[in-house]
Amino acid sequence: MSEEFRDNPLWHILVETAQTLPMYNSHMSHTRDNILPESPKTTPEQLSQRLDMPLGEAIVILEELKSG
Repeated sequence: MSEEFRDNPLWHILVETAQTLPMYNSHMSHTRDNILPESPKTTPEQLSQRLDMPLGEAIVILEELKSG
């Protein structure tokens, strides 16, 4: 999935937009500390539904956590 998104010329705009969302840091922390330890294969769609957040934000969060 990383290559698919990161190669897109709009990737940097999506990242910048997601990071400005008010709940971004909370969603990132909750995903890292609670969701991924119990469900490491969580998809962006599942994360988006579970935390009621935009799909783009979920994609960015999972990509950032995977890339370290």
